[in-house]
Amino acid sequence: MKLNFEQERILAVVAHPDDAELLCAGTLARAHQEGAGIGICVLCQGDKGQPEPPIDNLAEVRQQEMQMAAKVLGADLFFGNSPDGALFDCLEQRRLLTEIIRQFSPTLVLAHSASDYHADHRAASVITEAATWFSASAGNQTDSSAVKIPPALWWLDTVNMTQFEPHFYIDISEYVDTKVAMLNCHQSQLQRGKDTSFSPLQDLMLKQCATRGSQSGVSSAEAFRSHTAWKRCAAW
Repeated sequence: MKLNFEQERILAVVAHPDDAELLCAGTLARAHQEGAGIGICVLCQGDKGQPEPPIDNLAEVRQQEMQMAAKVLGADLFFGNSPDGALFDCLEQRRLLTEIIRQFSPTLVLAHSASDYHADHRAASVITEAATWFSASAGNQTDSSAVKIPPALWWLDTVNMTQFEPHFYIDISEYVDTKVAMLNCHQSQLQRGKDTSFSPLQDLMLKQCATRGSQSGVSSAEAFRSHTAWKRCAAW
């Protein structure tokens, strides 16, 4: 079975600027090449990941970096307003994301795994699961009308692949350069490579997609779990 994204509209919902680059940018690039509409929603401001020397207006800088990264794909970009480390599941966050989903009208949403190491990632997972369902509920009112049916939902791989058993893999061998180009837009975070408490992002990203590629019999891949029960083992 070969997956084709031609008729899809895909929205990646992530906690921080650069999360999409690490975990699903190859899939987004492949889908865009195949004709899909692409959107990225970043729920947190990115205000806590300070390089050395610190940046006074870091949240603004990171939003600008994310805008540049989105332009690499031609993706629509949406921002939440939560400070880093303060994202949690609440009515306000559910309504915000429900409205974004209704505006973009995705057929497929990509979201953090609930088993990810980062508290913001885990909160984003819960919020996204709720919002994808409520986006089709007329009783959950926002400024935009409800979508006709909830989008499909795929869980993203975790950072460093911990506590994550993939259902399937997406072959991104031809799109690794796009992942690198997008990640290179996030210079404020790449500058943290000498911080002993922070993994060099490009090395981490390339090792992870190469490992997932090796597991699925291709050069590079990204791993996912479906919210539904079905599973696939080969790389699409």
